[in-house]
Amino acid sequence: MTDQTPSISDATLTDIATNGIWGDGLTINPAAVEVAQALLAALRGEAGVSLPPELRELVDGVRQAATIDLPRITAPDGVGLSALTIKLNDGGPHPVVIVPAGWNPFGWLPFLFAYLTLARRGYHVLAYSPRGIGIAGWAATSEGFIDVAGPKDWADGSAVIDFAQEHFGPSRVGFLGESYGSGISQLVAAHDPGARVSAVVALSTWGNLATSLFHNDTRHLAAVQALIGFTGGPLEEKFDEATQQLLKDFLSGERLHEVVAWGTERSPQSYTDATNERGIPTFISNTWHETLFPVGSVVDTFKQLTVPKRLNMWIGDHGAPEGPGLAGLVGGVPFPGLAVPIREAFDWLDHHLLGVDNDVPTWPEVNNQSMFTYRTLPIPGGTRLITVPARREPSPTWDDVTAAGELWHLTGTGGSGDGALVEKPTTGWSRDFTAGNPTEAVAVDALMKTGQQEWFGNPKVYDLAKFDRAQLLVWSTDPLTGQDGEVARRIRGAATVRFTVRSTADATTLVAYLFDVAPDGATRIITHEPYTATDLTPNVNSTVGWELQTVAYDLPAGHRLALVVNSRDPLYSFASVDGSTTTIGSQNGSEASLELPLG
Repeated sequence: MTDQTPSISDATLTDIATNGIWGDGLTINPAAVEVAQALLAALRGEAGVSLPPELRELVDGVRQAATIDLPRITAPDGVGLSALTIKLNDGGPHPVVIVPAGWNPFGWLPFLFAYLTLARRGYHVLAYSPRGIGIAGWAATSEGFIDVAGPKDWADGSAVIDFAQEHFGPSRVGFLGESYGSGISQLVAAHDPGARVSAVVALSTWGNLATSLFHNDTRHLAAVQALIGFTGGPLEEKFDEATQQLLKDFLSGERLHEVVAWGTERSPQSYTDATNERGIPTFISNTWHETLFPVGSVVDTFKQLTVPKRLNMWIGDHGAPEGPGLAGLVGGVPFPGLAVPIREAFDWLDHHLLGVDNDVPTWPEVNNQSMFTYRTLPIPGGTRLITVPARREPSPTWDDVTAAGELWHLTGTGGSGDGALVEKPTTGWSRDFTAGNPTEAVAVDALMKTGQQEWFGNPKVYDLAKFDRAQLLVWSTDPLTGQDGEVARRIRGAATVRFTVRSTADATTLVAYLFDVAPDGATRIITHEPYTATDLTPNVNSTVGWELQTVAYDLPAGHRLALVVNSRDPLYSFASVDGSTTTIGSQNGSEASLELPLG
């Protein structure tokens, strides 16, 4: 992997446990790569590798119990897939856990710690890089063009199972994947001709790739641009000509019906019937503020499953909860609960593959973590440390998460210049703003990183007073009292907004945000979702309505709930005309409203 033999200190592990797996920009935290490189060097018996005692014990235990190899697995079309195998040598029957790598330039390398942990739990392990993933020249890089979890990746997964059966003679076959590997895991399990997959763990996964990329006539530009840049090479080297053209069309907003068909084919949601027929126990983990694969389609996919299933929802963004446990989480974790996301994933495999008599059969189908119910204290450097983890709420099914709804109505301009959220509808008013300019109201400052900071106890703080009212509109409640002494509203599910809109242009993008505003003005985001109104007749009202992203959020007593609408968020495409005027209003029969789901 590298010409330099790495050595790891406790500080490197502390970096992963306190900062997560995402580094500056869209990169993997160098500490995670360093740990993986050192583990691999130690596994291969290279001299001079220094490891903390817990990692040294882990490596030595695996080396004594197993044979490690770095084979190339030949795909059906001859493409060579880079792999790592850990084969237990005691001669007993063991299941194999197959781990397709996530979408990252280092292929299967970064989660080597997890493979060793699985081996010590009694599994053969086979990790591989999906075709096209990785930096040219690295041992963990696979040949071919990236198929983006398409039919070639499904066939590759079956070829990997073939290899695993020949190499290990496993008692059962399970798949575990994070991000890209999670989608591939579900899709291979649903399509393998031999129906050989006995259990799946899908972490930070997607349900419907089409709606993750293009929803409410709005393109998720930042996610696609970031993914293109995170493959280990340029677009022209990583994708075949047809996929290059499709991605370019997406970025330019052309032939979007083809993008939808392409994404639908690559969606686990499209094949839940096959998963159900095969009875594949499926464990899904995701985050409320996911910026790559928003949670709505994940929930929809989960609801369609009739197999033994589990959905864990966490604070944060893509990969934040599970990342440390995959990359190198050992003793002395910085806050209680940090190890739980991976521990429960492994418990799922233990029950369904090893036959361990654990608590998995008694688990409720859903366990949601409520934002931001952890307790924190300040630490040097200006950040905060979690001392009490956020509350989790088990539910028998997803349908039990939302118990009731509450309807708020939007008013015209109030005394402060903002509108209000009130109990009774008001009509005959309109408010306008200038479209086109970015504002202080944004979903995140950075893909994955903002949400990762949430997971570690440091959610982004906004200042509602600084939002430029010429570029957006604000409505808010009075301070709310509530359901008990501490919580004013337990928001559980997907809120819906509805109002009339007109524009001086023939299209306009609207981004709706819900914010929690504390008495001192400190503001935190609850949820958001964009919507693009197309084919408008300029200066003529149209009624629009859409769901915001699903959440579990406790609004504290004494806080205000604020709805903000602007025209532009860095995550999404923009259909309005710069400088055009967007007008929102409330008319008889189309009263402006916010429907709030409550639990």
